[in-house]
Amino acid sequence: MASALLVTLVALVAVLGGGVEAQCPSPSEVHTANGTRLCALLYTDDSPYYDQCCAGAVLEVEPGSDVPYMPYRWSGRTSSLVVGTRCELNVWSRRGKEGDTRRFSAGAVPRLQEVHRGLFGDWDNAIRGYYCTCK
Repeated sequence: MASALLVTLVALVAVLGGGVEAQCPSPSEVHTANGTRLCALLYTDDSPYYDQCCAGAVLEVEPGSDVPYMPYRWSGRTSSLVVGTRCELNVWSRRGKEGDTRRFSAGAVPRLQEVHRGLFGDWDNAIRGYYCTCK
């Protein structure tokens, strides 16, 4: 009886939690579905739980991208990001590469709200332009 209950609970957790988890990829996994290298991935969603960050809509940033104005519906929506191996992402808080700036090197940033911007701000939903390069 106890093992049947355990199997039922495991199945219920799998059904209820299936597809909800999103863990940030490693820098070496930053590429398109066909394997083309990308510079970075920007995500619209984060979570208080790190294993559920890097979720929502994703913007694929190609190497050499110089974008002073974010694409439609992306301005001020980035909450998580991953920068590819041997790449660097420079971001600005205002359109046209104005305002505060920050450089992110290879690695994952699951919660941009934990990255300070100035004295009282953070980078959650603050990116309005970027420049990304890879070696």
